[in-house]
Amino acid sequence: MKTVFVGAVEGSLEALAAICAAGHVPALVVTLPPQLSGRHSDFADLAPTAEKYGVPVHHTARSDSEETLKVLREVDPDLILVIGWSQICGPDFRAIPRLGCIGFHPSALPRLRGRGVIPWTILVGETEAGATLFWLGEGVDDGPIAAQMRYDIDPETITARELYDRVRNAVSQMLPPLLTRIQSGEVPSEPQSENGVRICARRRPEDGLIDWSRSAAEIDRLIRAVGPPYPGAFTETSDGAMLTVTRARHCPHKGRYIGLPGQVQAVDGSVFTVACGDGQCLEILEWTGPDRCPGLPIKFSSPAKS
Repeated sequence: MKTVFVGAVEGSLEALAAICAAGHVPALVVTLPPQLSGRHSDFADLAPTAEKYGVPVHHTARSDSEETLKVLREVDPDLILVIGWSQICGPDFRAIPRLGCIGFHPSALPRLRGRGVIPWTILVGETEAGATLFWLGEGVDDGPIAAQMRYDIDPETITARELYDRVRNAVSQMLPPLLTRIQSGEVPSEPQSENGVRICARRRPEDGLIDWSRSAAEIDRLIRAVGPPYPGAFTETSDGAMLTVTRARHCPHKGRYIGLPGQVQAVDGSVFTVACGDGQCLEILEWTGPDRCPGLPIKFSSPAKS
């Protein structure tokens, strides 16, 4: 069975390595050129792995470009795997492989279709997450399911990195046996239910701006949701210094500090405590930005209310 692999992020790299190690070496790898790595905070270079297995690489900014479609038609694949590729694959693309195209989505479809799914999973407090391999169609993330894994998560502690790694591991576990089944003539395809559908909007780096008037629980959830491998939650001091927060925890001394939202209440080495809108505080454990730890009486600003 001749396949083409399309992807450009960390999860793509792990999935490519997994299928190659299992003997399902693709005929072609399609990925972003390195100069466009800024499109993804979790960009991964697939070329070294492809080279290791003797697979040619086609770099493209757009999978639906005429040049890329021409290259794909010349390969004449049975199946195209789209794993970690944020572009919509149009009808001309999907018409090329004999069997169709399999995409990957970091949720248990039909729940949480759309964009920015890992951050949204944490932000909306989901207690179950998952990973889905599905057949691409005209709609967005609504094609028949080829394989799926589900697992419980704790919305009060899970981080984006932890969830990202679980999803990444899940697709690497599901994809090789799925290809074996398809190669043997079996084509798993279960239509998605429309019950329980939730569609996530795209998130942008600026959505990580911390609003200190929110509760400590909400701010902690934002920090966990948009941290690595994503750009992170960030804030600005009253004198214009930008600071990105990657790890925080609820202050164990409930009720000890009284202050305005965004006001630094205490400093201990590189750890500092900030008041939130509900009167509770967060201890900021890991951060990047200024050369030195924000001190007293620094106050972080909150977004202006429209």
